[in-house]
Amino acid sequence: MNYIDRDIVREASADECEVEPFLKWAGGKRWLFRRHRHLFPGQIGRLVDPFIGGGSSFFCLQPRTAILSDLNSDLIDLYSTVRMHPRKLTRQLIRYHHAHSKSFYYETRADKPTDPLRKSAWLLYLNRTCWNGLFRVNLKGEFNVPIGTKKKVFVELAELDVAAELLKRATLLSSDFESIIDCAVKGDVVFADPPYFEKNQTVRFLKYNSNVFSWQDQVRLQAALIRASQRGARCFVTNANHRSLVNLYKDCGTVHRIKRQSVVSGQTKGRRIDEEILVELK
Repeated sequence: MNYIDRDIVREASADECEVEPFLKWAGGKRWLFRRHRHLFPGQIGRLVDPFIGGGSSFFCLQPRTAILSDLNSDLIDLYSTVRMHPRKLTRQLIRYHHAHSKSFYYETRADKPTDPLRKSAWLLYLNRTCWNGLFRVNLKGEFNVPIGTKKKVFVELAELDVAAELLKRATLLSSDFESIIDCAVKGDVVFADPPYFEKNQTVRFLKYNSNVFSWQDQVRLQAALIRASQRGARCFVTNANHRSLVNLYKDCGTVHRIKRQSVVSGQTKGRRIDEEILVELK
């Protein structure tokens, strides 16, 4: 096993993404592509991302084509709406921007629209004003993240236009990760950023949409990535630097150990340095 330690935590510099993702996302990988872009191929024909989340892999790597997927169908609907109707979506955001307040946030959170455009604006509004960009639902599937400190709901009228153009390169799907990775062929780049283990004395599993992403899912993910690698795809996977995960991938390729500042804490002084792994399968 190749095990590479990258201890330095540094700020974004000349390697910043050319296009900023329009979503905040807890556990997002904007920082990874900013600081460690050199670990990924320079030119990418097709990207396969089965856990698209906030879209950092797509917007930072900017492949010629992509398959982008997530089990969260509302999230995939939002990407589709951005691609088709960026200005209509922005006009809805402007209405939310002017109405935003604590009471409005909680009233809006409790009233999920059914119309596709309004539902996408609703989700983007909540994403930008909730605590730390979390996406969390209760057992009834209801969004239940409390309000955060951010008040800016939109930046400018043309904010989503570039994202809309880039998304025209992508196939958007709502699916389990295994069938998406099984689409990868020789020459593709697969980037998998699954739900992480919580790091404490007893390993606990995080939610994959409304379901628990179990150890069996971690094993299933590893097997799917190995199959894709054997077909000629170049595969990368991230996770917490936990010994069980390092052992899972120890014979699969190069394990990069990367340190970063945690953003889970609401207070800057309460944020700690966490270690993550980035595995490039051989």
